[in-house]
Amino acid sequence: MQPTSNLDAYDSEISAAIHNETRRQAQTLTLIASENHTYPEVFETNGSILTDKYAEGYPGRRYYAGQQFYDEIERLAVNRAKELFRAEHANVQPLSGSPMNQAVYFGLLEPGDTILAMDLTHGGHLTHGAPASHMGRIFNFVRYRTRGARGEIDFDEVRALALKHKPKMVLCGHSSYPRELDYAAFKAIADEIGAITMADVSHIGGLIAGGALANPMDAGFDVLTTTTHKTLRGPRGGMIVCRQPFARKIDSAVFPGLQGGPHMHQVAGIAVAMKKAADAEFQAYARQVLANAKTLGEHLQQSGIPLVTGGTDNHMLVLDIAAGGFGDGAQAQMTLEACGLVTNKQLIPDDPNPPARPSGLRLGTPAVTSRGMRASEVQNIGELIAQALQGHPTQPIAEQVQSLAERHPIPGLALS
Repeated sequence: MQPTSNLDAYDSEISAAIHNETRRQAQTLTLIASENHTYPEVFETNGSILTDKYAEGYPGRRYYAGQQFYDEIERLAVNRAKELFRAEHANVQPLSGSPMNQAVYFGLLEPGDTILAMDLTHGGHLTHGAPASHMGRIFNFVRYRTRGARGEIDFDEVRALALKHKPKMVLCGHSSYPRELDYAAFKAIADEIGAITMADVSHIGGLIAGGALANPMDAGFDVLTTTTHKTLRGPRGGMIVCRQPFARKIDSAVFPGLQGGPHMHQVAGIAVAMKKAADAEFQAYARQVLANAKTLGEHLQQSGIPLVTGGTDNHMLVLDIAAGGFGDGAQAQMTLEACGLVTNKQLIPDDPNPPARPSGLRLGTPAVTSRGMRASEVQNIGELIAQALQGHPTQPIAEQVQSLAERHPIPGLALS
């Protein structure tokens, strides 16, 4: 039994905003690498009665009564996550990506401990020690950078930094790095100094789960974190998997260390997403995301738009807008949004411009792939991006984008 909808009658302003957002997404194309379209089944969990219940604690060890079915749901999510990522333990309670990473730091380290991680401007994440982040003020982050036209990680430099600073943790992962990571190389450096290994694969978690990219747990990593709403196509949330020796400390850092009751409608959505990710259909999806990204990158380069690292090994592309003579990333973002192509401005390595007007633009193919798009559609998108950046009239491009979007509806989304 589902509750009846009274939102239209009770709060027409919120209802109108939701209807308008539904139409916006349906008639435009999401090319933001960190966004995707989730499954109809996940919408069902997120709007279910599960949102009404407090479930502080863990299965079999809750603080409130009435937990039989919540324990069942969480155990399903945990077991599916462990199997999918070939891990000994999983925690599916983090409310999102930032507290997910914070739980690992606080669970396994002490304030002031040193962490070796990727520099934000070279592709890292705010929670990997950016000065603007609280984590950057609590822990001592030492940052490695990329180099060269392909944006390679200099492991001689990483090793030298590790030997000099003796970090307690070696962290790899990114929010804007289009290349595959060499997990074995990171693991060898961490082992040499006795450091914990952590991989934040929030962007590529679905590609790992789908077998399209390497799994750091197979390389012997201690901890893997991932958000569940990007390439995994689940609800907005975070997840930690780890080796058994770290399980208790991480669980305690999540609850009661950082948060109280988990969002059980979200946990149920994660369980659904984990089941989906184990299917052969999802494996095909993960491979198609990569193929689409490569196709899009090649087409953009042929159109005279330079790419940071010269291409991609994953789902994302970073365009060097300034080097291409197209202004800056903020201008490009606004230009493309006016055409119905939704992207985000992005810092590039050693960017001379400020974050509000960076030199780059980040694109990703997960969402358009979720809409069933393949090579021909992605090539068309590349042509439209190039036309927009080159100053062609906006209206004809916007009409083509809307037509393409309407021919490939978002799964399970109905326009009223």
